[in-house]
Amino acid sequence: MLNQIVLVAMLVIGFALLLNLWALLRGPSMPDRLLALDTMYINSIALLLCYGIYSVSNLHFEAALLVAMLGFVSTVAVCKFMLRGDIIE
Repeated sequence: MLNQIVLVAMLVIGFALLLNLWALLRGPSMPDRLLALDTMYINSIALLLCYGIYSVSNLHFEAALLVAMLGFVSTVAVCKFMLRGDIIE
């Protein structure tokens, strides 16, 4: 029963990723695209965690943690670039 629920959750999260990709490509301004990219990071983390539950593997949880750290650092870098026009001062 848990496997079927996790598969349905993975399908819903995959559909959310497709909608985020559409918002990323369609976004009229840079902050809208950044928000869509952040949401894609969150959904990809959720997808990795669901797959880790499905396959009973600890490796996927570590990969989700790495994606979360990469998403945070890239969001900070893009926000700093949008505000100041330069990443490294």
